[in-house]
Amino acid sequence: MSLLAAIPAILEFEPASSLVVIGTERPRDQVRVTFRYDLPDPGDPARAAAVVEHMVDVLLSQRVTTAAAVGYGPDDAVAPVATALRERAAEAGITIFEMLRAEGGRYWSYVCTEASCCPPEGTPFDLTDHPVTRAFLTAGRRVLPSRDELAATVAAAGGERAEAMGRATQEAEEHIAQCAARLRDAGIRVSARRLTAAAGLVLVREAISRYRAGEPIGTEYAAWLTVALRELRVRDDAWARMDPDSADAHRRLWTDLTRLARPGYVAGPAALLGFVAWQSGNGALGNVALDRALADSPRYSMALLLRDVLDSGAPPSMARLPMTPEEVAASYDAQEDRDGDAEAGRGRPATGQLVRDSPRR
Repeated sequence: MSLLAAIPAILEFEPASSLVVIGTERPRDQVRVTFRYDLPDPGDPARAAAVVEHMVDVLLSQRVTTAAAVGYGPDDAVAPVATALRERAAEAGITIFEMLRAEGGRYWSYVCTEASCCPPEGTPFDLTDHPVTRAFLTAGRRVLPSRDELAATVAAAGGERAEAMGRATQEAEEHIAQCAARLRDAGIRVSARRLTAAAGLVLVREAISRYRAGEPIGTEYAAWLTVALRELRVRDDAWARMDPDSADAHRRLWTDLTRLARPGYVAGPAALLGFVAWQSGNGALGNVALDRALADSPRYSMALLLRDVLDSGAPPSMARLPMTPEEVAASYDAQEDRDGDAEAGRGRPATGQLVRDSPRR
């Protein structure tokens, strides 16, 4: 029953219509990788085969040779995938030491055939007071009722906050345009993009420091941040400052901005949230954040890179920052010298390097 207790705590939501696989490593069966799939339609064997093939590919890529799985849903939906997984895993040299199905407060094992411990009517379970549940609660890990509830934590804010954010965002854009025009009138040639990046670098650094200190920011400040993060130089500078020791503060910052950002301004903060979530071992939050980033900008390179990384089952230990903020600045300075002021910030000289050590599927 520890397996059933651990999965919601790891995912941070109660799975439904899902197959969850936990890859472990010996000698103490520590969790190495956890990933979840929506259950394929029972009438779509091709989809089931593709899901199973990807599961095995992820386990093999992480050099995992032992795993357990739990299907959440009716037997006709779980059994075909469970059977295919056991067969394909055996071919690949992976031992599935437990395969459960959970539904309606009962569980069944596809591995155990002893009626004395695995009755055909299922075994009732209650995880409320399980030691694993208590341990995760003590550690501050909350479990939401569903994945939809998790997605709601990064959904766009509505009502008065959204209206105020919309006004503040427009005002920030207008202010930048006016400043650029005044400088041009004075004979100083500088693009609005360069102005945005210069101000944004300062604003983002201050915002990171404030969140680490537990200090809130207002709507106007948030609007300026979302405008600034559209500049890749600003976003990459922020990315390079994501010290894992301050992951909780960073998660709050990017969650707030992802929720407040207006359409067209979501991708940057949402992708940064996706990275911080992966860095913290929270792949589920990472995926819902990337869903928001790609809904806002389907070709957003950082989000696409991170989606591949999460799909590969890459562990949080791979979420390294091979570039320092100083190296990011030098990279963009060199690019701007080559491209000129008119195209400043349009290239992506730093993005690929920031994830160069992450495995790609």
